[in-house]
Amino acid sequence: MDAEQNLQRWLDLALATAQPDPESLPVIVGPTASGKTTLAIRLAEALDGEIVSADSVQIYREFDIGSGKPTAEERAQARHHLVDVQDPLDPIDAARFVDMADRAIADIRARGKRPIVCGGTFLWVRALLHGLAPSPARNEELRERHRTLVEEQGRTALHDRLKEVDPASAARLHPNDVVRVSRALEVFELTGQRLSGHQESHGFLPQRYRAHLFAIAYPPDALTDRITARVEMWLAGGWLEEVAELLRRGYGDTRAMGSVGYRQVAMRLTGQLAEEELKIAIVRATRVFARRQRTWLNHAPVVRLGT
Repeated sequence: MDAEQNLQRWLDLALATAQPDPESLPVIVGPTASGKTTLAIRLAEALDGEIVSADSVQIYREFDIGSGKPTAEERAQARHHLVDVQDPLDPIDAARFVDMADRAIADIRARGKRPIVCGGTFLWVRALLHGLAPSPARNEELRERHRTLVEEQGRTALHDRLKEVDPASAARLHPNDVVRVSRALEVFELTGQRLSGHQESHGFLPQRYRAHLFAIAYPPDALTDRITARVEMWLAGGWLEEVAELLRRGYGDTRAMGSVGYRQVAMRLTGQLAEEELKIAIVRATRVFARRQRTWLNHAPVVRLGT
């Protein structure tokens, strides 16, 4: 079955569930490079809908190529919300995303359109559908200790401390993401419980919205081929030049620059990665990321759209 046939079959399955239930919220999820945007656009065209992006890199302005942002042509096919709306120097968390997404969904519905959520940042998707996992209030004394540790020993020292007490959160967070590393460590220091445990214990049954989750699924080898082809296309399309400009403008320490792919390109440009290693490193990191996404999907109540 070729790509177009797969896409039409997925669309038919999604429509069979979403079309008879006009008050529900269709949500397109799946591993990176699986074709979520294309399916969401087709679904938006069929349902007279608009797309709300749930992607923690696409939301930032100027991080374009390596985030897989919808092209101008794709945005002309279906209106996209929460893409290119955030300054990279103003990091956004799940709570702010939920607030922005709630307002976008309400606006779309008020205009008689169908909102469709699409994205691979599953923490954000879960927060939107189920609310945020309970966690303790911030503690300024602990945060000041973390800031002092970073100033004296560097970001890696703070990340190493988190790795000792909450390996799952440490694996998910880059050392450059000091704010979220500090928060995860703060939760453990206040409660003795891992932040990852709070999140894992949070249920998956839709609560805030009546949602239908449609998950695109590829066999691992086929997904690796798609990832590799996309990385090659982005590198040929000016990804290094984009990141060089972002670094020049002072975005090297931003959350978006610590994301998969951007981190490796920045390492190449700063001499930490050899030219011949770049594509291999990006593909490897993306495969690890995709594997984590598949793990999440294995525990979520989704309609599986397989090849």
